[in-house]
Amino acid sequence: MAEETRDLLLEIGVEELPARECPPALEQLGAKAAAMLEEARLHHGSIDTFGTPRRLVLLVRDVALRQEDRQTLVRGPSARAAFDAEGRPTKAAEGFARSQGVAVADLVVRPDEKGGEYVYAVRREEGQSVAVVLPPLLERLILSLEFSRSMRWGDRSIRFARPIRWVLALLGNARVPLRLDGLESVATTRGHRTLGQAEPVTVGSVQDYFAKVAQQYVMVDPVIRRRHIWHQVQSLARDLGGFTPEDPDLLDEVNWLVEQPTAFAGSFDPAYLALPPEVLVTVMRHHQRYFPVWKREGELLPHFIAVRNGGEEFLDNVRAGNEKVLRARLADARFFFEEDRRRTLESRLDDLRKMVFQEGLGTLHDKAERLARLAGILSDAAGLPAADRERAVTAARLAKCDLATHMVYEFPELQGVMGREYARLEALDPAVATALYEHYLPRGAGDALPGTAVGAVVGVADRLDTLAGFFCLGLMPTGSQDPYALRRAAQGVVAILAGLALPIDLVRAVDAALAGYGQFDGPTRARARGDLLEFLRTRLEALLRERGHRHDVAQAVLDAGYGNVPDALRRADALSRSLEEPDFAAVTGAFKRVANLAAKGAEEGAVRPEDPVRPELFREEAERALWEAFGGLREAAEAALARHDYEGFYRVATQLKGPVDAFLDRVLVMADDPAIRANRLALLREIAGLLTRPAALGRLATG
Repeated sequence: MAEETRDLLLEIGVEELPARECPPALEQLGAKAAAMLEEARLHHGSIDTFGTPRRLVLLVRDVALRQEDRQTLVRGPSARAAFDAEGRPTKAAEGFARSQGVAVADLVVRPDEKGGEYVYAVRREEGQSVAVVLPPLLERLILSLEFSRSMRWGDRSIRFARPIRWVLALLGNARVPLRLDGLESVATTRGHRTLGQAEPVTVGSVQDYFAKVAQQYVMVDPVIRRRHIWHQVQSLARDLGGFTPEDPDLLDEVNWLVEQPTAFAGSFDPAYLALPPEVLVTVMRHHQRYFPVWKREGELLPHFIAVRNGGEEFLDNVRAGNEKVLRARLADARFFFEEDRRRTLESRLDDLRKMVFQEGLGTLHDKAERLARLAGILSDAAGLPAADRERAVTAARLAKCDLATHMVYEFPELQGVMGREYARLEALDPAVATALYEHYLPRGAGDALPGTAVGAVVGVADRLDTLAGFFCLGLMPTGSQDPYALRRAAQGVVAILAGLALPIDLVRAVDAALAGYGQFDGPTRARARGDLLEFLRTRLEALLRERGHRHDVAQAVLDAGYGNVPDALRRADALSRSLEEPDFAAVTGAFKRVANLAAKGAEEGAVRPEDPVRPELFREEAERALWEAFGGLREAAEAALARHDYEGFYRVATQLKGPVDAFLDRVLVMADDPAIRANRLALLREIAGLLTRPAALGRLATG
């Protein structure tokens, strides 16, 4: 007989939630509902979530009307203690059965994981009706939702992101009675705040809900609502003779600001197009949540597209109001732009003396001086020509000057952009102007990298200076907490060095960055150095894993050195590809033994680093053959390493398979004679020293 089920609907009606809180809240709602229903032993079908800024909705299909019955085993005394030799129950068995509320005859004997036999009581718990289980479950579910910030309201003690105004809970066509700190569940919902009816709307069943909210001008499905918004925006942009580029972040935010979206187009004075495009886009996008409209040629049109939470009534008034707000914003931006142009970037260096970079790390002027010094060092390390070195030093010194401008103070998103624009207007070297913008790239995962070596060097210098300073202060990220975005800074360093193949030694670069913080004592900087290098190594390991390398391959490569990031990537690529070759994969086990034996001998002091290999001490033909084979291919292997041909190196190394196997099979490395033992370990040390230059093969997983 099929299990009887009903669909479950829960709607949490709230004051408008912040857009950023809605998607994670719905994700929690679905995941926690699934976990709680499973814990409650309530079978169910699919789980879906829906929502708008005013409501979070959970739909669970086919919820069973009773819990699943549960049977549990409670372990008691051992079988030997529970029954005598004739199989009669002892007082131990009788007492255990009595304590568990079962008859002695119902006790069962089962073996445990160690092979012993124990007596168990079988306890059967009949499932309860969903009417009993569901109300407290849904109350716990609602109160379990977590937000970045929660609040209390009125005289209630519960907390939520915004005040809860109603809770609709239905199982089929029956209301589920909930009570949240005096707020009782209802069988009604609310429509759109202005377009829907003022009175609550009765919902007769779960199936009735979606039609009812749609009639009340609420698009409750965020996927459909988002698609509807984007279709309107694209259509209006085409009507204006332009287009709107895809902007998932803005579209997501707008989607969670409305229940009934209606897009409309507006205009602004074409004279404002004289401002840098990034200024116009920032004002429209970040401050007004408008979609800019572009020509296909890459120029802005004097139009925007906005989305209102309502219908088309009084749309001309709405458009005029939005145009008025934008006009004021653009007028402010033009004023700031013109005021800023009265001064050069160079003249703003003194302003940086009044701006604190971070308590304990000095001012932004101090940072500018450190950046100029560090950019020079990194330019030399990267092999930049003298002219580019000078450009990098100049750009580093001016990199933070736009933070002292009116425009960046008002629109922080424009840092770097305004530095570039003001540098161009001053007719500074174009490479310097570009670097002032590029040194902020990448701003996050997946963002573009600097397009020039000058911009890349300044970007690495900026991030390493920040990392070095914060690590000296002991302000490293902990767990999921990273208030100073240091993980992003470290990822940026690794991404730039990898993406632009800059041969900057990361270890020396960290040392140079730490040298700029002379206010910290030696032990503090030494601690920061170790922590920071490990931090950067972790980021590089993550990059290798993202590129498809195995964990052990990443560890092996980084153990062999990670100062040169592009070279580490080449070594990882070569090792991964070589491991796909049967010949090399077969020899890695032998190479691992060589590396491990050599390392063990060094640790135990059985051989010293300066001990040479002495062929006259060879006693076995296998060790002579290995030494000769090694000598015969050593030059070719060294040549492959010199030209960074790591796959070629591994092909050469594979030729040692036969001699290495013979040596390991026939030669007792740890001979009784100390001199012979040391000589054999020295031979393995020489071979391992070459074989493990690109990667610490001992770290590779076996099999």
